[in-house]
Amino acid sequence: MNYSFRKASVHDIPQIWTIIQQAIVRRKNDGSQQWQDGYPNENLIRKDIVDGIGYVLTDDDKIVGYAAILFNDEPAYEKLKGTWLTNEDFAVVHRVAISDYYLGKGLAQKIFLFTEDLALDNNIFSIKVDTNFDNIPMLKILEKLGYTYCGEVFFRGDARKAFEKILLK
Repeated sequence: MNYSFRKASVHDIPQIWTIIQQAIVRRKNDGSQQWQDGYPNENLIRKDIVDGIGYVLTDDDKIVGYAAILFNDEPAYEKLKGTWLTNEDFAVVHRVAISDYYLGKGLAQKIFLFTEDLALDNNIFSIKVDTNFDNIPMLKILEKLGYTYCGEVFFRGDARKAFEKILLK
């Protein structure tokens, strides 16, 4: 497989939205409450892309995954109930989703590894992420990749587990 990671374009939205919808159904089937309240939606994905924070994982030219990656821009993280490992610049990963047809290949992990490269390319040495308490697949990925649990953040009234990973310079 020839995977690459790039900024998404508006032309990618139909493929991205299909993948997001698959992930929404998967979360529901896993018994998770995450993404069961109309978030994320197609307008948010479009805004990600227009704002330059939407990224796609591709297998040759086929889009197989999606994530939003922000730098130093997550107001909810300022109100962490807990303690971050650092107070330096950071990258944030949101809305990670993999196509149903590519599950079990470690591609969500690959998105995080590409994000690490992107952060380091921008002289950023911290990645922060949050997930629902019942999103077991993502919790396992974060543990496997060496993220440290830092406390809770709140989005749309719900608590999320917050994690940070310090990248080596």
